[in-house]
Amino acid sequence: MGLIIWLIVGGIIGWLASMIMRTDAQQGILLNVVVGIIGALIGGWLISPLIGDSTSVGGGFDIMGFIAALIGAIILLAIVNLFRRGRVR
Repeated sequence: MGLIIWLIVGGIIGWLASMIMRTDAQQGILLNVVVGIIGALIGGWLISPLIGDSTSVGGGFDIMGFIAALIGAIILLAIVNLFRRGRVR
């Protein structure tokens, strides 16, 4: 059950990040899930310590973790756009 929740939340985070970065037309649902999950890893590693949130997996779902994952996904899409187009967008 936990894997299904990871996929659903990852898809939502990836979709929101792609809407913010205006790359939604280029991505499908699978890429949104991948961006959301990798963004959550980036957010947990970089952003969570800055906002004072723990990075433990067993801590459950909270809004600060969601925000950190969203920021991580936006950072990931900005890096991909930088290498793909030469600009962040």
